[in-house]
Amino acid sequence: MAVNWTGEILAQSRFHWDYSLWPRLEGLTDDEFFWEPVPGAWTVRERPDGRHTPDYAVPEPDPPPVTTIAWRLGHITVEVLELRDDWHFGDRTATRADADWPFGADEARERLRRAYRSWTGHLAALDDEAMAAPVGAAESSQWSGFPMVALVLHLNREIIHHGAEVALLRDLYRARN
Repeated sequence: MAVNWTGEILAQSRFHWDYSLWPRLEGLTDDEFFWEPVPGAWTVRERPDGRHTPDYAVPEPDPPPVTTIAWRLGHITVEVLELRDDWHFGDRTATRADADWPFGADEARERLRRAYRSWTGHLAALDDEAMAAPVGAAESSQWSGFPMVALVLHLNREIIHHGAEVALLRDLYRARN
């Protein structure tokens, strides 16, 4: 029996979006978005040029710091979806260094919605041959030799993983004293 990789991947992605991630973002406020659950939590900050960037360090500390909803939603929106969409289906001009991360709950929700729709719309057009093709130069050497299906499954895991963390942070924010 042949597997419709694109259909299965999109079904998983849509289920998570429709029943887990998007509903959990309803009513998200800026206070929650920027809430730092522990001292030293990584967040998104305004740069001198007016754009916004996440806290980060190279190499990443071990263990990595706790991050805010702003950081996690920005990661999903910018690094997982927007940049990948540009690198694989766009003109490949977007860079991490030039990315302007969402800086508010409403902006984050809207950009996430647009990025998700664009990414899944592009994925829907991929056939089995395209899913089996190496991702090549659109990705770092870590992924360049892998088939597109492996990258797409990894990105689904990223969205599910960080989406669950956002939901937990919302629960903790609501339950704080």
